[in-house]
Amino acid sequence: MGEFELIERFFKRAARHADVGIGDDCAIWTPSPGHQLAISADMLVEGRHFLSTVNPRDLGHKALAVNLSDLAACGASPRAFLLSLSLPRVDEHWLSGFSEGLFALADAQGCELIGGDTTQGPLNVSITVMGEVPAHQAILRSGAQAGDVVYVSGHLGDARLALDAFRGTVNLPQFVFELARSRMERPEPRTALGVSLRGVATAMADVSDGLLGDLGHILKASRVGADIHIDAIENLMLTHDAWACPQDLLQRCVLSGGDDYELVFTCHPSNHQRIQALGEACGTAVTRIGRITANPRLLLLSQDGSVLPNTFSSFDHFA
Repeated sequence: MGEFELIERFFKRAARHADVGIGDDCAIWTPSPGHQLAISADMLVEGRHFLSTVNPRDLGHKALAVNLSDLAACGASPRAFLLSLSLPRVDEHWLSGFSEGLFALADAQGCELIGGDTTQGPLNVSITVMGEVPAHQAILRSGAQAGDVVYVSGHLGDARLALDAFRGTVNLPQFVFELARSRMERPEPRTALGVSLRGVATAMADVSDGLLGDLGHILKASRVGADIHIDAIENLMLTHDAWACPQDLLQRCVLSGGDDYELVFTCHPSNHQRIQALGEACGTAVTRIGRITANPRLLLLSQDGSVLPNTFSSFDHFA
């Protein structure tokens, strides 16, 4: 099977929203009037971002999900994406599963594939996603202010727990492993919540490299600090109730584990009830974990208010 037959069979669809989709040298897409484009790109490399044993359908889902998470972090609605795919060989079974997982999420999110590239080489999936946000309503990292409350969506730490189990550094009951593995291989982008937080959240980022590290990006861009209450993170791990996770492991997974694709955001304390209502409307739990401070440092606080040592480091590709 050649390159163009591969594209035709597994990836080409009639354009639905794009003016011109797959089949020409460029896709043509007109954004909605009064909106700005939101564009992000992520690359997934075998052995670095996913294991060779991953189900191709799950990989198709995750490849798009991690990009949609970036749109969610800006409050942007998904519209279209480009796919660049490097394959060691043509494997029709793999391609069938991958494209099914990819398009299942794309259809659910109203985001269409409008172009890309394929080549032979090490397995590598690169997606550029495009969304729209009403002009000047994008939620950036730079808007947090002293006194704002810090929130996170959903669950944190389970993806890292699964990775540790794959590496053999922790032994998990089988049902706990499967639950954690699903969080690692099939993250759910919080696009509905991200869009609903426009005009409410003052700053936001997606949690891809670890909670403290990604919150740190907000603090740096906003020139503020934060007090994080360690007791507030105790129930953030989805597997917490199913397994007696050691405290040090739970804290490491939740605070610096990464691969969660949840949202960390700030808002004025007067909006607390509204935040809870938006989370319920979107079917996503929202947890208050701390407060923004004027002093530009991040502190971990115990229940009695004492400062705890911060020895956690987030993921860095080149560290």
